Amino acid sequence: MSRKITPISYTLLLKIFEADGFSIVRIKGDHIIMTKPGVKRPLVIKNSPKRVPVTHIRTNMKTAEMSRERYFQLLEKVK
Repeated sequence: MSRKITPISYTLLLKIFEADGFSIVRIKGDHIIMTKPGVKRPLVIKNSPKRVPVTHIRTNMKTAEMSRERYFQLLEKVK
């Protein structure tokens, strides 16, 4: 049975991507920019509203080439 991706806090999402090797390179306004060697495009995570919508989580997962399984593994690890 596959799990459902639900909105989570931006701080938890940051921890998930940091656990996958991303690091924060800059913060501009309410946008947090993260990069990882080997990934062509940076991730952009907004810190407002406090909960990140599922569409933004999926977009960042696609950019990071992260599978659903990897997402849930990291989510359990950083909780």
